[in-house]
Amino acid sequence: MSKAILGIHHITAITGDPQENIDFYTGVLGLRLVKVTVNFDDPGSYHLYYGNTNGTPGTILTFFAWPGARRGRHGNGQVTVTSFAIPPGSLPFWRERFRTKDIAFDAAHERFGQQVQPFADGDGMRLELVETPAADAARAWEGGSVPLEFAIRGFHSATLSETGYERTAALLTDTMGFRLVGQEQNRFRYEVGHGASQTVDVICAPAAPDGRVAVGSVHHIAWRTADDAQQRDWLREIGRLGYNVSPIMDRIYFHSIYYREPGGILFEIATDVPGFAIDEPLAKLGSGLMLPPWLEAQRPQIEAVLPPIERHHREQRAAL
Repeated sequence: MSKAILGIHHITAITGDPQENIDFYTGVLGLRLVKVTVNFDDPGSYHLYYGNTNGTPGTILTFFAWPGARRGRHGNGQVTVTSFAIPPGSLPFWRERFRTKDIAFDAAHERFGQQVQPFADGDGMRLELVETPAADAARAWEGGSVPLEFAIRGFHSATLSETGYERTAALLTDTMGFRLVGQEQNRFRYEVGHGASQTVDVICAPAAPDGRVAVGSVHHIAWRTADDAQQRDWLREIGRLGYNVSPIMDRIYFHSIYYREPGGILFEIATDVPGFAIDEPLAKLGSGLMLPPWLEAQRPQIEAVLPPIERHHREQRAAL
């Protein structure tokens, strides 16, 4: 196969308050704010990117910030849970951290032989920490607010909720190269490769309500492909299968195509290149408002409508 899906590239969700979002994901979870830009399709709103030191694909969680928007509803046709990888033995540290910072969390449990800690952010977005030996220290943010030995190390997996799973499963296995590696009741686990961020769970829940994408929910999930040549192959393949697929879109830090899988979830295929250091030095990632060239002439108008934000989380600001 000349083209390959390498795992999760990024997951994009929706938040209501950009500053609270920054405070939670950098201050509580210890992720790096790697890019502050705007939604290219809605330039009056922020697009915030979080990840590891280098902004490595597979560590990137992004948010469209829509102040005043209504809350979403979790349900079928959505990525309902975003799961992060942490080293084995880290959960006691995280539970104490959540208690200290008054972050609510549910009881931990075991899934596929791994310890899982569910919790949520301030918008109600469902998150998990999963202990796994595949948690690689190189996928952490070395300068974050969490000691490196316990730090989040990119994604573990994502959970797709579906009314029926068979056609989604066929797309994952027959087209995208995933393989079924386990089942627990109505949860089916698929992997491509063998590391963290290369896992997706599909839940079949025919009686569950449909989700509504808004604040506190995931907008889309992006899958990694290596380069532009492979992406062009994916564009032809997805179109050949009868999906309505977008043209290739320039997202500056990667190039993207979009289509909806059979259960209605918006899938993206994004290139690993060129990466987040294309318009900022690596040491300065996230320090400025970065705009694509076609919006640069509109910078004064864009900056006038964006709410002010502080890149440092609340604790860091107090110490400055």
